Amino acid sequence: MLKDLFTWWNGATIGIRFTVGRRGVFIGQDENGNKYYEAKDTKDSYDGRKRRWVIFDGYAEASKVSPDWHGWLHHTFDEPPTLEPLKRQAWERDHIPNLTGTVHAWRPKGSIARGGERQKATGDYEAWRPE
Repeated sequence: MLKDLFTWWNGATIGIRFTVGRRGVFIGQDENGNKYYEAKDTKDSYDGRKRRWVIFDGYAEASKVSPDWHGWLHHTFDEPPTLEPLKRQAWERDHIPNLTGTVHAWRPKGSIARGGERQKATGDYEAWRPE
């Protein structure tokens, strides 16, 4: 209960849940468990379009929103991906969230997170020494 009151990064606060529950209509859910909502009317809109929200499943990280839902949230697409999925090209890869700062982040050989040891290279830097 206290976590929902004071932490916005763990999904949504109680205030947002109340606002979305009162003013929003559930539109769909993505493969990551994020839930998407749209306002019932344009009452609090500044540009005449209905507001759209995402309630993250777990930690709130914008890169967890897939490209099709991102386009819908930002009014690039009128129809949500549940009604009209984004056409994918054969060369496109699946969406993955930004893993920087997590235990799943890529750590190259020689990085401090992997022990800091790497093989010596021929073009290694040599520090300048005054003569």
